[in-house]
Amino acid sequence: MSKLRRLMIVIVVLAVAFMFLFPSIQWYFLTPKEDQAIAVGSREQIREYSRRMTYLIISDLKEKAAAGDTTDLSNQKDYKVAIDSAKKAYSLAKKPGPKTWDAVAILSAFPSERSMFDSIESRYRERVLKLKNVHSNAVQLGLDLAGGMSAVVQADLKGLSEKLGHELSQAEKEDAMKRAVEILNSRIDKFGLTEPVIRRQGEDQIYIEIPGTPDPERINSIIMGKGNLAFYIADLEASAAVNSYLSTNPVGIDEETMTLDKPGLVPEGKIVRKVYKKDSYGLDEFTGEYLVLEGKPGLDGSHIVSATVSSDPITGQPETNFVLDKEGGDIFYALTSANVGKTMAVVLDDRVKSYARIQEPIRESVRITGFSAEEAEALALLLRTAALPISLSVVSQQSVGASLGEDAISQGQTAIIVGILSIFIFMFIYYKWAGINATLAQILNLYLMLSVLTAFKLTLTLPSIAGFVLTTGMAVDANVIIFERIKEELRAGKSRAAAIHAGFDKAFWAVMDSNITTIIAALFLAQLGTGPIQGFAVSLAIGNITSLFTSLFVSRLIFDFETDVLKLKTVSISWRIR
Repeated sequence: MSKLRRLMIVIVVLAVAFMFLFPSIQWYFLTPKEDQAIAVGSREQIREYSRRMTYLIISDLKEKAAAGDTTDLSNQKDYKVAIDSAKKAYSLAKKPGPKTWDAVAILSAFPSERSMFDSIESRYRERVLKLKNVHSNAVQLGLDLAGGMSAVVQADLKGLSEKLGHELSQAEKEDAMKRAVEILNSRIDKFGLTEPVIRRQGEDQIYIEIPGTPDPERINSIIMGKGNLAFYIADLEASAAVNSYLSTNPVGIDEETMTLDKPGLVPEGKIVRKVYKKDSYGLDEFTGEYLVLEGKPGLDGSHIVSATVSSDPITGQPETNFVLDKEGGDIFYALTSANVGKTMAVVLDDRVKSYARIQEPIRESVRITGFSAEEAEALALLLRTAALPISLSVVSQQSVGASLGEDAISQGQTAIIVGILSIFIFMFIYYKWAGINATLAQILNLYLMLSVLTAFKLTLTLPSIAGFVLTTGMAVDANVIIFERIKEELRAGKSRAAAIHAGFDKAFWAVMDSNITTIIAALFLAQLGTGPIQGFAVSLAIGNITSLFTSLFVSRLIFDFETDVLKLKTVSISWRIR
């Protein structure tokens, strides 16, 4: 391979790695702590914050305008969002902006107070949600480094008993709880480095810990839906009657039992459910519409064997595709065949998420629309890991502080820096300028390992750091093998270029063999181990793969650069060889 091509490959790898690593840099080093605290909140909290800030800033502007305050606010940070919104409003109205951005000028930009509120709120919302997205793409720290979420969830054994139609035996209770723990673990610990703690607590509770910055949505998304996806046939005629009645009698329905105070509106054996859509925060928002459904679902989610996310080829909207098992396919075909022309509703957690007219019978492949991209992905994951055998609800939820604390994390960072400097000093003393080459490769190796960690959304924990530290030592060992081979070639009287070429060639398989055997062992550990062991194994495998690239590819490129560009004739690799 030509040197130019190798250089281009290194540049591309570095650029891609930076792309993955940039959210971590942005989150941990460029985002103020107060903004981080807002961004990791739930979407309900973000909505409350955005609306509160909008209300406060508008009230403040009104007070200033009423008092005749003509102070220019353009240089005050607190008013930047309002001024940016006003500038956009002036632009849309094709009106020239004011020379001085005082309170009156800002308020005058909007045709109504409602439009002003919506415009300013949307800017707060977009800013915080953008930060939330940055956080989700950044390296997550484990519970042992940065705390996380803990929750206790309650299993509804009584509801399962009613569903099965008999009192649960002890064996049935144990089986339901065991399956629930296994499924929750499958959803949370997809890659191992998240290292969740999931264990039984008493007869009917499960304790969960999830590492990372506290975010209530993480717990909720894991147990969302409780597996309760179902398809119902809707009665549009009865729905119209119910909606007409409630439009003039809004308190005519019990919100808890979903029963009306006027008998006869809902046919015997049928139920009423609310229709929801996503608001601008991605939260379920009641549309004001009610839908009357058959009392029992035509099909539940237990028959779904796989689920994927795709986009509608015409509208581009996200959709979730389900494949049913044979029994489910037969049930669904019979259901849709008997109800062609009627409306079918998709109900998740007793909420109507979407409904549409049945055009033709459907058998095993089902396509559902009406979800956001994130919700479609979450729903697909939920169904891929199977429906929970029992309904769960969160009874307590709290953040868990880091066991090491910020001081210990700071000490860990210091230890890493001291370690790299120690390697640098040792390699320089023993291998002279070639040691600097090795040190640069180690720094690049850490950079690539962190970028891979970020790319796969893995969590940084103490065991994974241990894997990285071990990898660093092994990567130095690879450089030592290569350098000793080069020294042998130099002693044989070869030129710089010939010695480097022969040294890398002869060291290649020794380095490859040692790393490949370690990778194989790490893969076995990753498959057979759990929690910390799995996290250590995955990080070790990642580190070995990246160290192969840096020691065999990047180091060679640096040597060639010195030979071809800097025109060096000798190799500064030993005090005994000149």
